[in-house]
Amino acid sequence: MNTTVALGLALGALVVLIAAVALRLADRLGLPSLLIYLALGVALGESGVGVEFEDVQLTQTLGVAALVVILAEGGLTTRWNDVRRAIGPGVSLATVGVTVSVVVTAAITVGLLGFSWPFALLLGAVISSTDAAAVFAALRRLPLPRRLAASIEAESGLNDAPAILLVTALAAYLTGGHAGPWWWVGVEIVVELVGGTAIGVAVGFGGAELLRRVALPLAGFYPLATLALCVLAFATATLAHTSGFVAVYLCGVVLGNAALPHRSASIGFAEGMASLAQIGLFVLLGLLASPSRLGEALPPALLVGGALLLVARPLSVVASLAWFRIPLSQQAFISWAGLRGAVPIVLATFPVAAGVQGAVRIFDTVFVLVVVFTLIQGGSLPWMARRLRIAAPLTPRDVEVESAPLEQLDADLLQLTVPEGSRLHGVYLPELRLPEDASVVLIVRDGRSFVPDASTRLVRGDQALLVSARRSRAEAERRLRAVSRAGRLATWRGESGAPTGAD
Repeated sequence: MNTTVALGLALGALVVLIAAVALRLADRLGLPSLLIYLALGVALGESGVGVEFEDVQLTQTLGVAALVVILAEGGLTTRWNDVRRAIGPGVSLATVGVTVSVVVTAAITVGLLGFSWPFALLLGAVISSTDAAAVFAALRRLPLPRRLAASIEAESGLNDAPAILLVTALAAYLTGGHAGPWWWVGVEIVVELVGGTAIGVAVGFGGAELLRRVALPLAGFYPLATLALCVLAFATATLAHTSGFVAVYLCGVVLGNAALPHRSASIGFAEGMASLAQIGLFVLLGLLASPSRLGEALPPALLVGGALLLVARPLSVVASLAWFRIPLSQQAFISWAGLRGAVPIVLATFPVAAGVQGAVRIFDTVFVLVVVFTLIQGGSLPWMARRLRIAAPLTPRDVEVESAPLEQLDADLLQLTVPEGSRLHGVYLPELRLPEDASVVLIVRDGRSFVPDASTRLVRGDQALLVSARRSRAEAERRLRAVSRAGRLATWRGESGAPTGAD
């Protein structure tokens, strides 16, 4: 094997492992994980280990790809019951909010820093979009009202399209390209949002029907197919000149709320891929930054960030939510929770790649702004939620896993899904003939949970939790496989439940 390839693989593996450990450290210290990943990228760069990396075009391409995976995971893990009442506020924040934020930030920047209006509007557009990765990671740790959290998550999933259009149009104007009349940008935003919505929903429902009807040869193909459908929605919408980011997010929402085979495994796989995408994206952005220039960017970053946080963002929230019955305390939290992260830094690469004069200054300013204000806002969100009395005091967060060892009981907690075609359908629990120290303790059916008894029968689509002594786990799994293949008379029919390549 080529030595360079081997070294690259080794470096990539080490970065992922170090980032995983750093995430645990960040949780304990209460720091946003993106700061750890950015710091790791800077440490690997020209002022640290010495890795030279200045390919802005590659960073932009990989950044968009990473955002697609992150938004797909955000959609897959969003519950429709939570988000349906937040669609209105979310769309308003993603359109009206972005517009107000850009104009107010630009006006303050022109007054304080003396920038030209086009350049100030470009800077405002770059930092106008909240970051899905940062928002999803931060809010899902807090016990917030569902509509409140869903509104902020919907905004972060939908506001990338308007921001990208504004950045692209302004960059074209500053480089002498034809950007069209200003009102045409608004028309394009509406068309992209509507088109992306239609394509994302269509691919989502079509993909869900396909996955329910087609029996894939390996269980591991279902998570891959689910994520591939989300990526397909993005690509289709982009090729149709509509918003791929809206399409991928809404496709994920549809698939995440559909009754799919191996749904839990698919969501777990998407979460893992999104974490990997975040690590790669933030490390790459850290590599692209030049620490020697960041000191000069600190004063303008503090001025622009302060204007955004204390003036532009609150005004954009008030303008967006004036027609919705959202208490002022929750509006104040929405204003403070407009986290910036990878998205503004990725958007800052657009004018650099387009050759806009002074674009490097925008990139440096945005990089410093994201680091400083993510630290301020991300670390203070729990305090702000308590201060505004919209959340209960935080309690230690248990690890959420699909299959977790119960160490003190020397037992295992297992999850079983009854798929289409399984002969577990219609079988009474006693007919499973599980080992004496294994039992089905909970069943989730059609979104409702209940504790089963001897008269309970399994049906297609059921998700069941089983507790088994560790010494009997293998026997319990064999019995479940046997009944799934041959029904309640599996032993009489000679079915042993031995694992195969598909199990």
